[in-house]
Amino acid sequence: MSNEADTIVSAVIGKWCAGFATLDAATLSSLYAERAFFFGSNPKLYRGRDGVADYFNGLPRWRKPSAVFSEVQAAQAGPDLINMAATIAFDLAGERPDLVVKMSWVIIREDGDWKIVNHHASSQAPLI
Repeated sequence: MSNEADTIVSAVIGKWCAGFATLDAATLSSLYAERAFFFGSNPKLYRGRDGVADYFNGLPRWRKPSAVFSEVQAAQAGPDLINMAATIAFDLAGERPDLVVKMSWVIIREDGDWKIVNHHASSQAPLI
C-alpha cells in the first residue's frame, strides 16, 4: 500500500460517508466517474452518474443512516488507478437490521480528480 493511495481512498471514503449520512444522491453521484459501473444492494447494474443517482434516490429514506468502513485495503494499480477493498457496516438506526457487506471500488483520475469507476457490493456470507 502506498501512502498516496491510502490518502486518496480515505478522502473518497470520507466524502462518501458524508453523502450517505444524508442520502444525498447528487453528492454521492458526483464521487463517481462519468462511465461508472455500480452494483449495489440489488441485482441491477447501474451505469454512469445518472445511474448512481437513481440507485441512491431509490433507497428508503432512513432517518439516520451511517456507514463505517473497516479492513480498508488500497493499492495503486497504475498512475491514475487505485484498487480499494473494505468491509462496510451500515447502521440504519433500527429501521432495518444492520447490514455488513464487502465492498470493492476501482478509483480513477478523471479530469484531475479521483472518481469511483467501479463499485461492487457483495454479501459477507459465503456463497459456496
